[in-house]
Amino acid sequence: MDESRTLSGRCLCGDVHVLARAVSKRVGVCHCGMCRSWSGGPLLAVDCGTKVSFEGGGQIGTYASSDWAERGFCKRCGTHLFFRLKASGQFLMPPGLFDAAEDFVLEEQIFVDRKPGYYAFANRTAMLTEAEFLARHGG
Repeated sequence: MDESRTLSGRCLCGDVHVLARAVSKRVGVCHCGMCRSWSGGPLLAVDCGTKVSFEGGGQIGTYASSDWAERGFCKRCGTHLFFRLKASGQFLMPPGLFDAAEDFVLEEQIFVDRKPGYYAFANRTAMLTEAEFLARHGG
């Protein structure tokens, strides 16, 4: 993981607070159909490792979106809180969830073979197909 730091944030309604102790500065983008359905567009996320804690956990809903990952959200306001890899416990979280985090850098796009043609990012990034991503993460 690149240089990381501790960041805190909260959902839109404030019922769920998060403290992530190893937040990467590297933003990744997922173009898969599930992420686009869940977020209304591509999912932007930062790697937060496994050292993540929540206050207001009773308001966190989860959805097992595949055999290898689950998605978490606030039951009250619907804020997307995380995408968690089941095997490693690794949390990937939207950068907009965190307070005072303005130095993120867009570095990687995954499921690029699933990306629709109606949008494109201008940033130069690493580009992984669905097969390349799944091979990397054993999915």
